[in-house]
Amino acid sequence: MGNTVEENLKTVRQQIALACEGSGRNAADIQLLLATKTVPLEKLHMAVQAGERLFGENKVQELRDKYPLMQQFNDLEWHFIGHLQTNKVKEVVKYVTMIHSVDRLKLGQVLHDQLVKEQRTMDILVQINTSYEESKFGASPEDAVELVEQLSQFETLHVKGLMTIGKLHASADETRQCFRLLKQLSIQIRERSIPRVEMEMLSMGMSGDFSMAIEEGATIVRVGTHVFGPRYVPDEYYWNEHTKIED
Repeated sequence: MGNTVEENLKTVRQQIALACEGSGRNAADIQLLLATKTVPLEKLHMAVQAGERLFGENKVQELRDKYPLMQQFNDLEWHFIGHLQTNKVKEVVKYVTMIHSVDRLKLGQVLHDQLVKEQRTMDILVQINTSYEESKFGASPEDAVELVEQLSQFETLHVKGLMTIGKLHASADETRQCFRLLKQLSIQIRERSIPRVEMEMLSMGMSGDFSMAIEEGATIVRVGTHVFGPRYVPDEYYWNEHTKIED
């Protein structure tokens, strides 16, 4: 990647365009979400100056710290993309327009109760553990349809699609299968025509595999290190590869 955030963004945008060209898709249909985990403020400013407006955080603490410091840019959109504990719901809904990681009915209930109090709604994606890794969060593929149907009962939640994390430290074929499975599930769910449920969004693909994710149907790719450079902590810290904490 290039030395500057702007150069890196140009490269990523080119890679998105190539992946779309190779799979018969329109690059305008792909949202680039910049994963801001551990990224210093000056680099976020560079991304905004380069024209980026969609950001995603994994940790509520980091979101709470960064959000007010980015308020000078009044047209930014923030999503929450990490595991969300129910005791952090009240905090996180202050800042975001979408949550990518709703993976259980209990979380949906707590979100709904908070949103009712605030008289507002929230767009959500349902996280699916397409790699079947015990250390990962996400509903099992077998439970995906049922969970979406359960979440659709909450009138404050608008299910816009699904999210997954490709298998970490895996072969390209294994990762591709994760993305392919998520697309298949989205089609199955769409065919059921569930009220308040759309399956237009697939959030899948990170810095190492977003081109493949686009080829398999991603509409949102979550890219961090390819834009901002290497982090000081590994992906496992954010994706709970080794330690799974429930609430």
